[in-house]
Amino acid sequence: MNKRRKKRKLKIGKVSIFLILLIILVFGLFFITKGLKKVVIHSKDKYISGTSSSIITYVLDDESNLKETDSIIRGTKVKSSGKTITRNDVVYEEISYKDNKYYLVKGSLASNKKDVVLEKEKYVRTPVTIYENEKDTKIKSYAKKGSKLDIIGYDTLLDDGTVNMYNINFGETKGWVFSKYLVDSEEKAIENYNENSVYDTHKDRKYGSRELHGGSAANLDYFPYKKVEFKDNPILKTAKAMYLNAGVLSSIDSYLNIAKNNGVNAIVVDIKDGALAYPSEVAKVTSPTAYNTSINDLEEYKDVINKIKEAGIYAIGRIVVFNDVHYGKDHPDDCIESGASSQLWPSAFARGAWEYNVNLAIEAVKTFGFNEIQFDYVRFPEQAYKMSVSGNTNFKNTYEEEKAQAVQNFLYYATDQIHKTGAYLSVDVFGECSSEYVTAYGQYWPAISNIVDVISSMPYTDHFTREVDTWSNPYKTVYNWALGAAKRQTEIPTPAIARTWVTAYNTPFWNPTVTYDASKISTQVEALYDAGLTGGFITWNSSSSLAKYEEIKSAFAKNYE
Repeated sequence: MNKRRKKRKLKIGKVSIFLILLIILVFGLFFITKGLKKVVIHSKDKYISGTSSSIITYVLDDESNLKETDSIIRGTKVKSSGKTITRNDVVYEEISYKDNKYYLVKGSLASNKKDVVLEKEKYVRTPVTIYENEKDTKIKSYAKKGSKLDIIGYDTLLDDGTVNMYNINFGETKGWVFSKYLVDSEEKAIENYNENSVYDTHKDRKYGSRELHGGSAANLDYFPYKKVEFKDNPILKTAKAMYLNAGVLSSIDSYLNIAKNNGVNAIVVDIKDGALAYPSEVAKVTSPTAYNTSINDLEEYKDVINKIKEAGIYAIGRIVVFNDVHYGKDHPDDCIESGASSQLWPSAFARGAWEYNVNLAIEAVKTFGFNEIQFDYVRFPEQAYKMSVSGNTNFKNTYEEEKAQAVQNFLYYATDQIHKTGAYLSVDVFGECSSEYVTAYGQYWPAISNIVDVISSMPYTDHFTREVDTWSNPYKTVYNWALGAAKRQTEIPTPAIARTWVTAYNTPFWNPTVTYDASKISTQVEALYDAGLTGGFITWNSSSSLAKYEEIKSAFAKNYE
């Protein structure tokens, strides 16, 4: 009996010990799990959020007072402890970042990176294109300076914490705009950018009392436009460039022989000048009339551009923009209607013409690898003044822009889109637009140079007048013009490279009497440099005469710096 009792007691004792150990284990796991949960709760990953690109951080000093120390870029991942402190009725959250402890004003953290942008409204500082979406070139509308935009989303954050594009509501319009043209308040939006009196410089110009119908210089935008430089595509800062029209490309080897042996470092090749240089898929969809005019086979054209690039020569694709009868025939609603002119000219106000030309440029860069796109005829017609004063002209001005505003707004749009491809944008302008007034056709040097990468004026020596001989002394003519252009360059914060077209044909064009040989080319370039325009030159010969290039080739070989 005693043995049985002892065995029972022993069994009961073992069971009791087992139960005790089990209870200890369960409670231990409970507390360990609870402790782990606390660690997870108090070490959550969070993201810096706010209404600006960075958020101010604070640390506690020796007296437990908060001291401003630094800032962290919006969107940065940090660790949140979940702890808060209050100072002067303001609540601060504790975080750790790069092994340091900081405090942020409560509300500066988001659990999801998509929720870090907290601004609800922005105001337009520089007139903006409103896009249909954040991915392509499709235009939906336009917002003037001072307009209020309601923010409903964004696409991506840039490395500095700023937004690339906002998804916005503007009245009945929903779309996308680049954030770089927006500010936080209406007061900031409507004030004129005025560092070094930039706006003041442009208020009273040569024809202040005479209406030219091109617009007011003071209504244009001169805010600094950040110039880009692509690592795999350095911009050509000093050019010795040759122009080739689309009809001579079958002789590319002969032109390259001149170029490679005489210091030519860039070649301008037509993409569109009336006819298309090749059968563009963009034109096939948008302007079938243009598509049917193509001069070269696509592969032949691609081979030409490849040869230029393989020779180490910077390739520039030229597009005549608004002087386009083919697009005009396909889209008459985008063309100016006027009793003062029968010319079929797509309006610079017409967004359809904007999209078509920019899409041609993008296609050309992606297909052929152009380093740069050059836009010519970025303006209204020469008859724009007569059209304006006639009283019976419909410029198709949907958004009530001035002519020079339309030209400038188009170039904002074009530059933004072409830069996405890693290429640069240059624009050709009349020599007149470097004068101290906004031209009737909408070109004004400072408003254009401030935006694009390269500005290429056309001070052809026989284009100044027919009454006075301006072509026999090309140095004097070009130098006098270049002084004004150089002055315009100093009147804006971010001027483009000034790369100038020079006369490379015998003058005057209506009755050639002066042979423009290598010396006549060289003296024009010397005049540019002497006046302060050091971006180089492009030779204009509309026929791209091989014989003329043979005649003037030594002008390329000369050192002008």
